[in-house]
Amino acid sequence: MAFLEVNDLYKKEGDTVAVNGISFTQTAFQKIGIAGETGSGKTTLLKIIAGLAQPDAGEVFFLGEKVLGPWDQLIPGHKGIGYLSQHFELRNNYWVGDFLEMANKLTPEQAMQIYTVCQVEHLLRRRTHQLSGGEKQRIALARLLTGSPKLLILDEPFSNLDFLHKQTMKQVIHDLGDQLGITCIMVSHEPADLLSWADTLLLLKDGQIVQQGTAQQVYLQPVNEYAAGLLGDYSLIDTTVIHLEKNLSSGQQKLFLRPHQVQISTNGISSLKGIVEAVHYRGAYMLLEVVLKQQRFNVFHSGRTPQKGEVLGFNISAGDRWYL
Repeated sequence: MAFLEVNDLYKKEGDTVAVNGISFTQTAFQKIGIAGETGSGKTTLLKIIAGLAQPDAGEVFFLGEKVLGPWDQLIPGHKGIGYLSQHFELRNNYWVGDFLEMANKLTPEQAMQIYTVCQVEHLLRRRTHQLSGGEKQRIALARLLTGSPKLLILDEPFSNLDFLHKQTMKQVIHDLGDQLGITCIMVSHEPADLLSWADTLLLLKDGQIVQQGTAQQVYLQPVNEYAAGLLGDYSLIDTTVIHLEKNLSSGQQKLFLRPHQVQISTNGISSLKGIVEAVHYRGAYMLLEVVLKQQRFNVFHSGRTPQKGEVLGFNISAGDRWYL
């Protein structure tokens, strides 16, 4: 029996097909990340899984039990599934401790463990209107967890957070699995958030899964340019212009490269030379735009800062190569 089983979901919203034949399974403790452009069906899919939206067709089974939609029960949702919306709200002017106790079904010790994992135990004597956005979000999460869900669905949990609160929330989500044994599904528009966390990635477009695999597979072997672009910077090199490969079929002329797969030569030995078109400072490293024969490469670089117009030697990683 699968922990979660999603079978051929279909949902139309107005004239738009929001979810179109989506199926996948999730095992207990497997971390699934979902990415897709705005309007690709991510939030609708999550709400159907949580029992908060009614599918037009298809079924969701959680621990072998069918998840009912809001048309099929008086109170929408499933008691074993928690859903944290990116548009959560807290009641104003409540003591945080009292607000959390309204939903609490746990012993004081169990509740305090959740408050500690969510890093809100020091906020219990504050009022809800005195909290920052990041603190409010963690309070909303803690309140969900006092209902003891086995599956937690997180819809864009980092979207409105500054860097410090985002790092805190990342640690909280990590600890949910390690310390509380909760299985998670998370949507994020930021590639690094999903790549560093997810065991499996689902990429959505027009309500369909266009690619599914491990984070490394999806990052290094995208099925098309849309999938490639969702997960960060990339380059496509026309190998008929820059001769890197031999005996390629006519359908394999664009070499796909992530910036880390191109290295600037530091010893004077290089297979290619290009001109620096732009330098983008990103703190711990720079992203260089390098041009060779009208082909543009994106390159990560952490050495001295090159100048625009400078000619650099570089090499392309000799590992497994991918073509689009």
